[in-house]
Amino acid sequence: MSVRYPRPLRPGDRVGITSPSSGVAKELRERLNVAIRDVEARGYEAEVGRCMDGSGHVSAPAADRAQELMAMLTDPRIRAVVPPWGGETAIDLLPLLDWDRLRDAEPTWLVGFSDMSTVITPLTLLTGTATIHGNNLMDTPYHVPEGLLSWLDIAAAPQGHRFTQTPPNRHRTAGWDDYCTQPGVRELALDTPGRWTRLDGDADVEVEGRLIGGCIETLCNLTGTPYLDTSAFARAESPEGLLVYVEAAGDDAFTICRNLHGMRLAGFFDAANAILVGRTSAPDNESLTQHQAVLDALGSLNVPVIADVECGHVPPYLPIVNGAHGRLVHTSSRSELTQSLD
Repeated sequence: MSVRYPRPLRPGDRVGITSPSSGVAKELRERLNVAIRDVEARGYEAEVGRCMDGSGHVSAPAADRAQELMAMLTDPRIRAVVPPWGGETAIDLLPLLDWDRLRDAEPTWLVGFSDMSTVITPLTLLTGTATIHGNNLMDTPYHVPEGLLSWLDIAAAPQGHRFTQTPPNRHRTAGWDDYCTQPGVRELALDTPGRWTRLDGDADVEVEGRLIGGCIETLCNLTGTPYLDTSAFARAESPEGLLVYVEAAGDDAFTICRNLHGMRLAGFFDAANAILVGRTSAPDNESLTQHQAVLDALGSLNVPVIADVECGHVPPYLPIVNGAHGRLVHTSSRSELTQSLD
């Protein structure tokens, strides 16, 4: 098995929209429409699935969600699939997906973050298909800060393309926009300065490896299962090692610490040459901060740990391609992540 990159999006291609986890409430449908129009403005056709109901914590029964996702990922007319956002229990899809069929099908871009990590990371590990951990559909209308890219930019890039993203050194602490009253909002209020932070020392970092990772709160539940074997992926695709990224969505520091310890004990970080940690607004505890939680769990690995990266639940968004070859640079004056689709 080798990493398989989906054909780049071209004008006229179809983008599938479905909710493998949470759907969209009626009062938020106008934001969904704004996002769909943005995809169409790029020259693509949008195909909205039936699994979009937002009245509960999932958009439809698990069998229906799995069937619709399978249909979109194996339909040669659909070149990318993107959800409105994440959710809570996409884990119930995993035993219902036909992994052999996905492995044999022509690869299609699958995009998302948060609970979508539960699906996109196993898809890369089990089938070799590159996936995009990046802004979901409802985030797509936001203007992209200088130095970063949209998932649409990456999905349209040819195989072999190499691109570098740099942090804008500003992020958002003001919470989420109200899509009910501002469905067309496009400006991210990046109101707080902040840079990447090396947690385990202050030496310069320049390291390479294939990228893999996702949301701590969802991936930790897959440790020890066939769906999250990063060591096997590294042996097959990246004997030189991995660049592993993780991010905390909202759990307190004690919970994140325990989850990361469990992921480490299960071998998730065994092939890591470095670890990137997403910036988080998740709460600290009185005796343990989020940064300290990471070091407590992962400091013994003796690899660089770079925190406050824009790959989590605090906007803006730095999309990462699971399976791509990455080169991480972090010095006192320069931070960047270069990804190669090869």
